[in-house]
Amino acid sequence: MNTDAVIKAFDSKHPFRTLNRLLADSRSRILLAFILYGFKHSPVWLLPVVTAGVIDVLVEEKPLSVLAGYALVLVILLGQNLPMNIWFAMTLSKVLRNLEVSLRAALTNRVQELSIGFWNRMNIGALQSKVVRDVENVELALRQAGNGGFAAIYNFVGGIAITAWKVPEFLIFFLVLVPTSGWVLVFTRKHLNRRNEAYRKAVEDMGVKTTEMMTLVPVARAHGLEENAVAVATDKYQETRVAGLRLDFVNSSFGALSWVVFHSSSALVLMTAVWAGRTGRIEVTAGEVVMLTGYFGVLAAAVVMLTDLAPNFARGLASLRSIGEVLESDDLEPNRGKPQISKVVGEIEFRDITFTYPEATTPAIKNLSLHIADGEYVAVAGASGCGKSTLANLLIGFLRPQSGQILVDGRPTEDLDYRSIRKFVSVVPQEAVMFEGSVRENVSYGLSNISDADLMQALQDANALEFVEQLPEGIDTEIGPRGYTLSGGQKQRLAIARAILRNPRILVLDEATSALDNESEQLVQQALSRLMQGRTTFVIAHRLSTIRDADRIVTMDGGQVVEVGSHDELLNLGGTYARLHALSASGETI
Repeated sequence: MNTDAVIKAFDSKHPFRTLNRLLADSRSRILLAFILYGFKHSPVWLLPVVTAGVIDVLVEEKPLSVLAGYALVLVILLGQNLPMNIWFAMTLSKVLRNLEVSLRAALTNRVQELSIGFWNRMNIGALQSKVVRDVENVELALRQAGNGGFAAIYNFVGGIAITAWKVPEFLIFFLVLVPTSGWVLVFTRKHLNRRNEAYRKAVEDMGVKTTEMMTLVPVARAHGLEENAVAVATDKYQETRVAGLRLDFVNSSFGALSWVVFHSSSALVLMTAVWAGRTGRIEVTAGEVVMLTGYFGVLAAAVVMLTDLAPNFARGLASLRSIGEVLESDDLEPNRGKPQISKVVGEIEFRDITFTYPEATTPAIKNLSLHIADGEYVAVAGASGCGKSTLANLLIGFLRPQSGQILVDGRPTEDLDYRSIRKFVSVVPQEAVMFEGSVRENVSYGLSNISDADLMQALQDANALEFVEQLPEGIDTEIGPRGYTLSGGQKQRLAIARAILRNPRILVLDEATSALDNESEQLVQQALSRLMQGRTTFVIAHRLSTIRDADRIVTMDGGQVVEVGSHDELLNLGGTYARLHALSASGETI
């Protein structure tokens, strides 16, 4: 099932309808699994008949040839279980594993389409829980439904049919047993659903807090706040424990109640059958008494199976609703259906742009207009909070303006698939993003068929080749999670090599040297100078000494452009830029 079909199938308010749609393409395979289960499960509801026959051979002194016939039946019934069980298990497994992959692929695809605003509101730990735990819960619920549900159906049908054939007078017990089981299910389902949802939310919140704690380990360690971090996380673990205990209490109470009700019914059948046979009220053999007791045990087990399935299935439905929070979200980047572009020259224009963050009272960018020519190097300066980072995020398309237009090569970006624009854009942030893998994998991320020669050239242009060659395995050296084995300057140079390899037309640099020592800064600046040649470059400036060579410097204040000019022109103007430059010269960042 493709991603679009999975998303279209979702209706969190009606989870059963959603499941029906998700499994629509697998109905024939599910039917085959159901038939196979009937064969492999047949010993359970046929053995009471065989057992009754064997007992009657002894009690009624029937010929041993009859016993041999029953022995042959037993061999066939038990022998077919092995191949049929394997066939059934693999048939059902293919359905569930395909669904598992489809759900995770749909979630992953949707995550890539969600707006940055959604990302800011949703914790990464919660998203990970949906992809891993919630999908697993859905798969487990369906797997148990396939095993326990099929068994219950065959137990009911087989038990009722054979009892009606052999001793129809005892069908009256079904009129008591089945309504009782249904009442137990209905009575407890509401409580199960509520407790399952509460537990799922508690686990999700715990995952969020754990991810947050792991992220803040360096901060906690630096400020001696380890005990505080542990206390906060432990409180969340305790909340999860309480929610789990409440869920376990409901589940255990539900199971105990079911067990008592149905096994009491089974005992009642045994006593009644013996009484009826002993008094002659019903003509029943000793074997049939054992058979009736066995069938009520089978039926009791079937109802217990259903009651055991209820909490797990409720958990699966809760997880399905949780998955729907992502798949049904309409907070997406507006790219679908828009034309893609195959070429970017590099001309950028902000035309009367205004942007206000949700719940903010004042615009972060207000009526801003700016034109950047193809190949021009433009730096944006201003005090913290002036809107320069917001402007960069608008250019990248992470944010969309509420009014005004952003044009690339004269074409309004709102009319285009922004993903195609980003193929011609490279971003080098303040802190390079690295992942667990080799140097080669990190530098060539997202690109295929990159030759070693091209990779080495990119590393050389980024002033990274020298230190890479000194690594134990060169470009194939593993750099660890987040590239922890490398220094900040080394990671920045790898990020520049990554940008060089993409050969972008537009560069967005978030002052990639602001956190580096002097030696690393010099190497990175040299690499950036090579990278910027012939490309439109947009730089967010934190230290003004690094942008004196910009073609134009744009000074912002309060979300608006207040000055535009070269470094010397703005210093001579003696305005906002000159004041900021004086602060920057004293070593302060802005």
